[in-house]
Amino acid sequence: MLKEGYIYHAMIFLVFVLVLATGCSGQQARETNNAAEKNQSQEQLLMASTIGPIDAGIVGVLEEAFEKKTGIKMRHLGAGTGEALKIGQSGNVDLVMVHAKALEEKFVAEGYGTRRIPLMYNDFIIMGPPEDPAQIRGMKSATEALQKIAQSQILFITRGDNSGTHVKEKELWQAAGIKPEGLWYKIYEKGTEGNAKTLKYTDEQKAYTLIDRATYLTLKTEINLQVLVEKDEALLNYITLIPVNPEKFPSAKNELALKFVEFATSQEGQTIIKEFGKEKYGESLFFPNAGDGEKL
Repeated sequence: MLKEGYIYHAMIFLVFVLVLATGCSGQQARETNNAAEKNQSQEQLLMASTIGPIDAGIVGVLEEAFEKKTGIKMRHLGAGTGEALKIGQSGNVDLVMVHAKALEEKFVAEGYGTRRIPLMYNDFIIMGPPEDPAQIRGMKSATEALQKIAQSQILFITRGDNSGTHVKEKELWQAAGIKPEGLWYKIYEKGTEGNAKTLKYTDEQKAYTLIDRATYLTLKTEINLQVLVEKDEALLNYITLIPVNPEKFPSAKNELALKFVEFATSQEGQTIIKEFGKEKYGESLFFPNAGDGEKL
């Protein structure tokens, strides 16, 4: 009987040990999974970006190269610059990529962003139908060309959405001394969806518009519109990065944002920008504008 009782208690003890071990193992597994999920969440970076560089493809290329180099996953939300900055003001992203200096400076001055960091640039162009009824082809001054369009009251399409493109357009109208209004000045109702759709719509309407060169190059085989005015210094289009301020938004992943900034503004990142588009379009869509990149 004693032997049988001993065996019985030994079996009970063994079962207890197994249960305890299994429980610990399950707890450890849960803790490991939770830690992995937390780590994965910490290693994801979210950026609000103006739509043009997304449509052109440079944002995706930079994100892919950054993830390959660092292991940090990166996602983006596309919006016009005005809307991208509003997203930044909500604290729901870690970084913004935008192109409207006045709006950017206001964003930083109000404490939503830490600082403006030059990244790259291209330029805007004024496009119109081959017939060029306003007769602006070859003009060296963008403001004088807009004056002629307004005087002739030939249809002009605007995004009208406070995007970087729209902000630049408004600056040019103001410099031209004109407040554009009337039937000839039309807001594209889907302008918030970006420059590509705006340019296609302008082509359908056989109208004039202001657009960035990268959008034109990606669509030039699909449209009849022609570049009529270009290479005025007033048409330069500077694109910057602004990390969201972690002092205002403690959840902002400032360390990861700065890692992307470091990569994108390094010689490696700037070379990617310099070479982007050459193989497919025969010329660069953007030009490096940060640190050593300016010398490339």
